[in-house]
Amino acid sequence: MENKEIETQQNKAELIKEAGQLEMQNKKEGGKIYLLSIIGEVEGHDVLPANSKTTKYEHVLPRLAEIEEQEEYTGVLVIINTVGGDVESGLAIAEMLASLSKPKVSLVLGGSHSIGVPLAVSTDYSFIVPSGTMVIHPVRMNGQFIGAPQTYEYFKIIQDRIVSFVTSHCKIDGKRFEEMMIHQGILTKDLGTILVGEEAVKEGLIDEIGGIDKALKKLHELIGNYY
Repeated sequence: MENKEIETQQNKAELIKEAGQLEMQNKKEGGKIYLLSIIGEVEGHDVLPANSKTTKYEHVLPRLAEIEEQEEYTGVLVIINTVGGDVESGLAIAEMLASLSKPKVSLVLGGSHSIGVPLAVSTDYSFIVPSGTMVIHPVRMNGQFIGAPQTYEYFKIIQDRIVSFVTSHCKIDGKRFEEMMIHQGILTKDLGTILVGEEAVKEGLIDEIGGIDKALKKLHELIGNYY
């Protein structure tokens, strides 16, 4: 038993080290709660520098599929502190989270910027700490691209996908969300809007102000109703 406990602790430490994720024993309802942390930049098809904090979508997607299939997992807690990142990969994770049948709650700590917004609203219920921020801005691309009408139309399609996802998973109106995307005067040399804590709740993006205590309490409530 002692060797098994040591092995379990080692596995937990490795999971945190490699992917920033953790399996927590659900003592109230039995089974396990999966803690998924989306930290730093969401990495896409290009590998980011080794000194960058990243969340790799190729790590996250298989784990979410496993959570859906395995009965031992009773719920998911998503901790978010991200500057954004790859749009396609971020949307893929958000869609995967939204389609999970297991109860899930998100908590924004620090910030949930750019593609972090769809990730924050993809769960059944969302929280943000009072000092947490959300940055909403138009789609941006790095590197070279062709300056042609078709390129801008492609940008518009991607942006419409983000708007559609966000507005279908929270209470904000699509027109209002697009207004905040292209707002001038808040972000220096850029378009967009910064929402801090309570502002994100008032706009309908996030459900409630709260920290880890409220997030876990709400998750247990959802799990109790689900099972």
